[in-house]
Amino acid sequence: MEWFTQVLPEWLAAPDAEWARQVLQRGVAALYLVAFVSTLNQFRPLLGERGLLPATDLLAAGRQRGPTLFRRWGYSDAKLVAVAALGIAVALLLVVGLPQAGPPWLPLALFLVLYGLYLSVVNLGQVFYGFGWEMLLLEAGFTVGLLGSNQVPPPAPVILLIAWLVFRLEFGAGMIKMRGGREWRDLTALDYHHQTQPMPNPWSRQAHLKPHWWHRCEVLGNHVAQLGVPFLLFLPQPVASIGAAVIILTQGWLVATGNFAWLNWATIVLAAGSLGDTALHTLVPAVPVDLGAAELVADPGGIPAYWTVIVLAGTLAVVVASIPALRNLFSPRQLMNASFNRWQVGNAYGAFGSVTKERIEVVIEGTEDPPAGSGTGAGMEAGAPGPPPGDDAAWHAYEFKGKPGDVRRRPRQFAPYHLRLDWMMWFLPLSGIHQRWFYALLARLLAADPAVLRLLRRDPFEGRPPRFIRVRTFRYRFATRAERRATGQYWIRSAGRVVIEPVAAR
Repeated sequence: MEWFTQVLPEWLAAPDAEWARQVLQRGVAALYLVAFVSTLNQFRPLLGERGLLPATDLLAAGRQRGPTLFRRWGYSDAKLVAVAALGIAVALLLVVGLPQAGPPWLPLALFLVLYGLYLSVVNLGQVFYGFGWEMLLLEAGFTVGLLGSNQVPPPAPVILLIAWLVFRLEFGAGMIKMRGGREWRDLTALDYHHQTQPMPNPWSRQAHLKPHWWHRCEVLGNHVAQLGVPFLLFLPQPVASIGAAVIILTQGWLVATGNFAWLNWATIVLAAGSLGDTALHTLVPAVPVDLGAAELVADPGGIPAYWTVIVLAGTLAVVVASIPALRNLFSPRQLMNASFNRWQVGNAYGAFGSVTKERIEVVIEGTEDPPAGSGTGAGMEAGAPGPPPGDDAAWHAYEFKGKPGDVRRRPRQFAPYHLRLDWMMWFLPLSGIHQRWFYALLARLLAADPAVLRLLRRDPFEGRPPRFIRVRTFRYRFATRAERRATGQYWIRSAGRVVIEPVAAR
């Protein structure tokens, strides 16, 4: 019994990881805060009672992805608001650090609340919540809660679990690239990716205009950071800190050149879990090297036995859950962003196994002009299909917040906030324009639905319903420096064609 209450807790302690615990818990909580704000702002028009893909229909058909509180409660927009508001409140408490001052189980309990609430949302989210960073946030929240409060030393097994999560995230992404498009193997992927990524940011164009040799160095550096460096996280300090620093720096470059929601930010926060306090103090002397964890380790009798059991059980659960992900890493048919259990813990990760060479943008346009040959349209029956507008009709484009549209508009920075509709618009040319949610979007624009219009940056009709809507596609590329000076444009677009002919409300 003495071994269990004193020797084992001392062996499990990681006294050099107090700063890591603070960064991990507060950083992951901050990302949950962003995720719940995104849900509060976007879930209802996308998936609510009158959403593009109503969650009520999904529940009625029993097709939800996995466990969700809404299966028991039933879905309503008011309940969704309550879930998001509770998630925001709990996340704020953890960001400030109040629960961390309590007993060891309190931060874990609150992270499990965040995990359960967000799992309930994700499992109703369909295509709008089908991104790898959703399951990453779920797994991160489940894991960092096991770090406990400031009353106990950071558990070494949990620090290793987080390193294992970063390894799956980085090494998985590296392997999916090597098994994916040839452009990653011949070092040409970054000749295209800054320009064709889902949502460029203000600096993406400058990154794209770098010389070819620079892009090849970027790809080579990516391979080193994802295929080699993650192994360093499991070595003793200061080697683990060096590996973590390399990952943080490379992820910082991705933050500076793209809008990938909270994917890169989460990787930075999780990689910081391998930064030892001593190494961090060496780099930044202002950072105190001892936050009291050493005293906690010196008194292992102060660590409750129940907490040792919880840490060991939680660690074992994650290890067992991630065995399929380990096999997946070395499988020739590697899956990307896959969950092997309904709780979305122990997942496989990866991104951009291939890179698109052209940027095709879907542009939605509307007109208030009447059908051809109808004069002013007087006497026409409301909602009648009628002929399409004439060739001289004035068409005006709807502008999205993050998706490129206006060629003179510089891309904006939104990450770590996730613009879900904008991201799905990027997938349309790849997965096919005829998507159920997209036709629902067109119908809502024809009806000038206020909730959907709030998801956009600009409604050209200022809340009025257009007579007709059509959809066109264009090739977009970044303007060269000479073209930018001559035209004032950030984008050059060409090869426009109509992919959905003018339609009217019925």
